[in-house]
Amino acid sequence: MAKEAKKVIVTMKPLCLDLEASAQAVSLSPSVIKKLVREGKFPKPRQLSERRVGWLVRELEEWLEARPVSDILPLSLGMP
Repeated sequence: MAKEAKKVIVTMKPLCLDLEASAQAVSLSPSVIKKLVREGKFPKPRQLSERRVGWLVRELEEWLEARPVSDILPLSLGMP
């Protein structure tokens, strides 16, 4: 009887995100991300193929951690 090959499942976090996923990850709209990229205030996307780009998760995390701490609370948490 032949031995069955064991199936190996590898799980890892994404390395790259598209525009929609990047926007969701940093709580901004896609249009705001495009504007910030044009202004040089957000990481530029990487060329993944001839017609596809994406953002490195590592660069999004670095950008987010470099943002200043805010004294402004979201409206739902602020004082009335």
